[in-house]
Amino acid sequence: MIEQPSTKDGCELWRIARDSRVLDLNSSYAYLLWCRDFAGTSLVARVDGRVVGFVIGFTRPTEPGTVVVWQIAVDADQRGQGLAAALLDELAAALAPRGVRTVETTISPDNAASIALFTAFARRHRTDIDRAELFGADHFPDEHEAEDLYRIGPLDTRVPASA
Repeated sequence: MIEQPSTKDGCELWRIARDSRVLDLNSSYAYLLWCRDFAGTSLVARVDGRVVGFVIGFTRPTEPGTVVVWQIAVDADQRGQGLAAALLDELAAALAPRGVRTVETTISPDNAASIALFTAFARRHRTDIDRAELFGADHFPDEHEAEDLYRIGPLDTRVPASA
């Protein structure tokens, strides 16, 4: 089942992000706030009542037709079943009535799994994907890798989420 998160899901989002060993881990407090303040632009996936995946995003204040996917992750034992793709498709479908036609995310150049996920999303939705460097490694005060911006759209709202 895929649905909006609630604050009681925040600790599970933190756990999944931590266990991914790929995502930047935010504080547990940040995930709680995310589930409260951005639940309308985020989703969780449950199996037998347990949160096993999530996508969290926000609409850009200066561009409300764009959702920025901040993080997406799935428990290791649930990977390979299309759950991340389903979360992205459901998020796009849920936000279409609000006028969201573009998805943005940032991906480090060596994250092949995320690149494949978002490239496949663009292909399923029969739309363009543009990539450009957003933040070089020199923008970060620590050892963070560069982040490329992926901009996907315009989304065709006539394409079913499960296409």
